[in-house]
Amino acid sequence: MSRPSIGLGMRHVALFVRDLAACERFYVDLVGMEVEWRPDGQNVYLTSGPDNLALHQANTDHERDEAAQRLDHIGFLVAEAADVDAWFAWLSSHDVRMRTEPRTHRDGARSFYCYDPDGTHVQFIHHPPVNAWESLGGLT
Repeated sequence: MSRPSIGLGMRHVALFVRDLAACERFYVDLVGMEVEWRPDGQNVYLTSGPDNLALHQANTDHERDEAAQRLDHIGFLVAEAADVDAWFAWLSSHDVRMRTEPRTHRDGARSFYCYDPDGTHVQFIHHPPVNAWESLGGLT
């Protein structure tokens, strides 16, 4: 038996967040995602079209165990390298806390990192191999 195709890739991420409302505003108002489904006051599912981001209210009764959170970052792919700089300017103008400045990597990718209201590292990246794959509709 051979390994099945990974298909469309990783299109879903779920995050526990301490401030659900602030994180929803960040991803909807600033990033441009839309609310897909709100099953209750503790959960909201956002979409950008091909992607789904689930935000789940974390238990805030105790101090967060940062060592238990193994996620390094989530990333949004953009079509052009110049879009990275446009996103940096947009988010900076809305007082989003930045982790890095935009930079071009050795592999030709360009990106920067910022923080969402809960402290999750969010990357905006132009990655030529992924963009080329996407432009072909995922066909190899």
